Amino acid sequence: MIKTEKFTLTGGAGQMEGILDFPKITPRGIALVAHPHPLYGGTMDNKVAVTLARTFVQLGYVVARINFRGVGASEGVHDHGKGEMEDMAILHQWMTQRYPGLPVALSGFSFGTFVQSHLAHQLAAQGTPAERLVLVGSAAGKWEMATVPADTILIHGENDDTIPLIDVLDWLRPQDIPVIVIPGADHFFHRKLQHIKSWVTQLWHRPPVADAAETDAASAD
Repeated sequence: MIKTEKFTLTGGAGQMEGILDFPKITPRGIALVAHPHPLYGGTMDNKVAVTLARTFVQLGYVVARINFRGVGASEGVHDHGKGEMEDMAILHQWMTQRYPGLPVALSGFSFGTFVQSHLAHQLAAQGTPAERLVLVGSAAGKWEMATVPADTILIHGENDDTIPLIDVLDWLRPQDIPVIVIPGADHFFHRKLQHIKSWVTQLWHRPPVADAAETDAASAD
């Protein structure tokens, strides 16, 4: 059973409630998980967010999740992404102070992918880039997603009628980044959650496709 710890943290609009999930070993990294849209029932206990958290725990990461503004015991009201990015940045600072020197992975589902894509840009500009991103049900076409690094792990459902796959492909095409499509999966990955865990676990320590191709070409020479 995963060890968990509840916490509260002062955010930009008041107190935020959160949960820490701990690995059985000394943490090798930090993972921040962002949940789907607060106005449509999204919470840190969303089943996709929890799946991501459990996956990172098994990879040896200490995982932090918070409820965004106006959700659960978190104070404030929904701020259309701006305030949520601010709060996630505060969480990032708190976790890196608590676990200094560890790499930080950013992960999110749906609206949470929008928040994390922009936080990744902010961290890179500050000279403290994220180790890697995992984005599930990316919010392309719904919100203005930032560009993401080439090694980002992207997972989407074939039958997602909330964020159509074509919108994700249109966002990724200029970046030349692949996406893993889960056949038959809807937006919430009903009966398909195991695929998220499986793919993230398999790909986490592998190089991105472009780097792998360059390595193969170098080996052939």
